[in-house]
Amino acid sequence: MTDRPAAASRSPWSWVPSLYFAQGIPYVVVMSISVIMYKKMGISNTDIALYTSWLYLPWVVKPLWSPFVDMFQTKRFWIVTLQLLIALSLSAVAFTIPSAGFFQVTLAVFWLMAFASATHDIAADGFYMLGLEQHQQAAFVGVRSTFYRIAMITGQGLLVVLAGSLETSTGSIATGWSWTFFVLSGLFAVLFAYHTAMLPRPAADRAVLSSGSSSVLTEFFNTFATFFRKKEIGVILAFLLLYRFAEAQLVKLVTPFLLDPREAGGLGLTTQEVGIAYGTVGVIALTLGGLLGGYVISKRGLRYWLWPMVFIIHLPDAAFVFLSWLQPENFFVISAAVAVEQFGYGFGFTAYMLYMILVSDGEHKTAHYAICTGFMALGMMLPGMFSGWLEDQIGYRNFFLWVMLSTIPGFIVAALVTVPEGFGKKKEQ
Repeated sequence: MTDRPAAASRSPWSWVPSLYFAQGIPYVVVMSISVIMYKKMGISNTDIALYTSWLYLPWVVKPLWSPFVDMFQTKRFWIVTLQLLIALSLSAVAFTIPSAGFFQVTLAVFWLMAFASATHDIAADGFYMLGLEQHQQAAFVGVRSTFYRIAMITGQGLLVVLAGSLETSTGSIATGWSWTFFVLSGLFAVLFAYHTAMLPRPAADRAVLSSGSSSVLTEFFNTFATFFRKKEIGVILAFLLLYRFAEAQLVKLVTPFLLDPREAGGLGLTTQEVGIAYGTVGVIALTLGGLLGGYVISKRGLRYWLWPMVFIIHLPDAAFVFLSWLQPENFFVISAAVAVEQFGYGFGFTAYMLYMILVSDGEHKTAHYAICTGFMALGMMLPGMFSGWLEDQIGYRNFFLWVMLSTIPGFIVAALVTVPEGFGKKKEQ
């Protein structure tokens, strides 16, 4: 392992929570809130799953420009500049929702926002690795996950409840969602102002390259070459693509399932109820799972906890088999089942995050981490694209049974990876 650069003078608590809250907002908007909004505005499950899955593409291809984030300007510069662009994009969505061709226009704006968000992720994750020691990275995995999940609660929880309330008070779904996106834009503008003033300036945060076109090209291709020359690269890519094969399909159909009427196989919840059950209770459970996952890995290391996390991320998917077959009407039962699945996902996903840090360690850690997250996004994008069509063909009950069958590849790839003893474990003082 390489030596860690000196940490920034400011405490990580002054920037890690807010940075990952800011990272979570545009992602949850593009991947989750858009699904709920389109469902409420009458778009079909097939179109929702297909077109919103295409919005993963910026995260898939972001490795193509991640070396340039490393080579030009500081990570801090990229972070604050892109946060301003995201705030403006959220305002653009708010203005275009009431338009006649809202579906096509909002998709175009979401596409721009997705590219800005994906690039922001590159810079933020690089900033995180440059500013923290290895044991701090493991310890703060739970913290960054927590505030990323708080962003999810804010987005698909509180703001979805707000959208539902505005739908009712204004008598218009479009108006309700338009005002909700104005609120989101204001929130992100505040984050931009905060980070402009408060982000530290680590000595290690510098442009790798500032001039010389031939050197730029050499550095660009060398970044990719060193990644794909890594030992066991085939196993690495299989793990990144298949560990969440089941979850990639599940996540696209959760909110349509909760919103669809019971005669269509869904649970018939209102927008506000979805915001509470999935966007608040579920995300709180997800957060607790992530916090616990980061804590236990810092105590015993990733190698010790890998298999428990493999089981705990996959087996709770059965909660949606239960919900789809019995269609309970009790809101507490529905929320509890969602919470069980989300807690398991949060706990088990910690292993995935630490494995990406392990794979990325080295000279080009920012760009290599971006490459890892690109494959992570591809692993979510491709299964998500056909999930809506598949559910339309076989119904929710059989779809969630298929999701359980889809957990098998996750177990197989976990058996193939190699994790050094003690990786992620906090060093004894």
